Amino acid sequence: MHGARWLVPSQTNASGGYVVDVEQRVCTCPDHEDRSVRCKHLWAVMILRAEVELPDGTTVVTEKRVTYSQPDWSTYFRAQCDEKHRVQLLLRGLCDGIAQPAQTNGRPRLRLSDAVYGMTMKVYTGLSGRRADTDIRACEERGLLARAPSPNSVFRYMERADLAPLLKTLVHEAAAPLRAVETAFATDSTGFATNTYARWYDEKFGGEKRCQRWIKLHAQVGTATHVIASVEATESSVGDAVMLKPLLASSVERGFDVRELSADKAYLSNENLVAIEAAHAAPYIPFKSNSKGTGRTDAWRRLWHTFEARNEEFLAHTTSVATSRACSRRSSGSSARRSAPRCCRRRSTRSS
Repeated sequence: MHGARWLVPSQTNASGGYVVDVEQRVCTCPDHEDRSVRCKHLWAVMILRAEVELPDGTTVVTEKRVTYSQPDWSTYFRAQCDEKHRVQLLLRGLCDGIAQPAQTNGRPRLRLSDAVYGMTMKVYTGLSGRRADTDIRACEERGLLARAPSPNSVFRYMERADLAPLLKTLVHEAAAPLRAVETAFATDSTGFATNTYARWYDEKFGGEKRCQRWIKLHAQVGTATHVIASVEATESSVGDAVMLKPLLASSVERGFDVRELSADKAYLSNENLVAIEAAHAAPYIPFKSNSKGTGRTDAWRRLWHTFEARNEEFLAHTTSVATSRACSRRSSGSSARRSAPRCCRRRSTRSS
């Protein structure tokens, strides 16, 4: 902060930010420059300064540091201390529903439910396979595993392509108890970098080029509890807009009452708006700077008039979208720690 100017950090660029002038009510972000409306950076400064507009039009400002108190600190403290123990118990109940494949010959295989349990605990701890082995063997001693999988067994099961649908089903099953709570959802995607690179020779400019390979996780997250209702891991080349309808259909099919759906501008399309209204939900997708109100569907035109009349409400919903993206990455960071891309897709699903 320098006088009336504030520097607000960027969510997409950790090393950058935007300058907000509270006296002129302007911001240097592209959203404010294109549409000349109160952007989320202006909202952030107003909230931090605790601005209150009085009935006579004057504004009272009380600059203070915003803090978020915990109403029941003792309960929060106990919940944090008991988190890993509770996760291990809930995970065991979730894995109990995994059927063991039939085996007619050969050595007895590791139980599939134990393998999935070990894979999930490895990802949950955020440690390497060898370091996570202590936690996995401790679960065996507590009776949560019939036989603890070795680190090599965990990695072998991670390489199995046939486990991806099973892991996605477990994510959906874990969200089922919150169907009666969640009615507002946010859809977004995030990327997980791998430690493999794509290389090619550039004929035009000469020399070898390379880029890091990464995978994409598409998720539909409840805004109240941040539960992931629907999830899909894809290659990095898959666009965002085409994934909204499958995620929405998956949530509705499994009994979620979707009344509101927020998303960023990447999901703006006539098809998506029609699909959201067909599910009896209200779309909150902001328009782009070059969008016009003369869309080819009634859903587009209705949203355009709502967007123009309740612009600030739409901007408030962008916070839900940013939160959903943060929740998708919080448990596993920004990278997938296995070299095979197909394994990384399964790891990102387990992180959900």
